[in-house]
Amino acid sequence: MRYEARKITDRTGCEIELRSAEASDCEALLRYLKTTASETPFLICDPDEVTLTPEQEKEFIMKKEASDRELLLIALENGRHIGNCSLMSISGYRRYRHRCGIAIALYKEYCGRGIGRAMLEAVLDEARKAGYEQAELEVIADNEKAISLYEDMGFVKYGTMPDNARFDDGRSFDAYWMMKKL
Repeated sequence: MRYEARKITDRTGCEIELRSAEASDCEALLRYLKTTASETPFLICDPDEVTLTPEQEKEFIMKKEASDRELLLIALENGRHIGNCSLMSISGYRRYRHRCGIAIALYKEYCGRGIGRAMLEAVLDEARKAGYEQAELEVIADNEKAISLYEDMGFVKYGTMPDNARFDDGRSFDAYWMMKKL
């Protein structure tokens, strides 16, 4: 799915571009995945688990672009990739066509500036246009800032997944399953 590029102004007054990821973004996206995975315990993997090659990342981006129901939206400040938000089908089966998954992350230094909210609003709008009726996400229960944003945007906690993520040092985190009717 293609998203028509648009500009927003964040809380600090900086201009941010939102657009679909392009194959030429593959190197920046791979750096982003490794860096954000090292900045927070709230993502699904550790930096050393990001093992995609640039070619694999390009292929992933091109599949999103060719899809009529999936989107990889990126945010840029002065041409620098600073975050992204994904819209994903839960399944290709008809019984699940009404459901989509959402995932979002920003470099730590860009959190709290309203960029994540703008990306989520854009992706949820595209989800509605694509015919989805319900958006779902998973969030680590200790990620209070993200949970607050999701709740403010109409997501509701519908379940807790105990010990959802386990770290190398043995610590475990619960996660919430949250959903919003579109």
